[in-house]
Amino acid sequence: MNVQNFNTVDPFADEGQQLGDEDVGSQQNYIHIRIQQRNGRKTLTTLQGLPKEYDSRKLLKAFKKEFACNGTLVEDEEAGKVIQLQGDQRLKIQNFLTEEGIPKNTIKLHGF
Repeated sequence: MNVQNFNTVDPFADEGQQLGDEDVGSQQNYIHIRIQQRNGRKTLTTLQGLPKEYDSRKLLKAFKKEFACNGTLVEDEEAGKVIQLQGDQRLKIQNFLTEEGIPKNTIKLHGF
């Protein structure tokens, strides 16, 4: 009896690139804009993954003035600096960042 299932063949060998070579599915090159549900109808918009050349404090101040909402800057262990704004500000943030010269294909919108 010859069983074919026990052959030790790597199905990804023909790809030429092993999984350990680079971060597969890495989200490091994107700016993520997410929405989180708070109490009842209240929501929170978070922005993370900004390039280092942008000053998070100045952006936060501009967002608060432009969108007429409150916000804060939170330091996260994994994500780095995260900007939090009150309310659903996803589209406004995306439009603001694209007007400042950030390419639209590097911005990811998440949420319902």
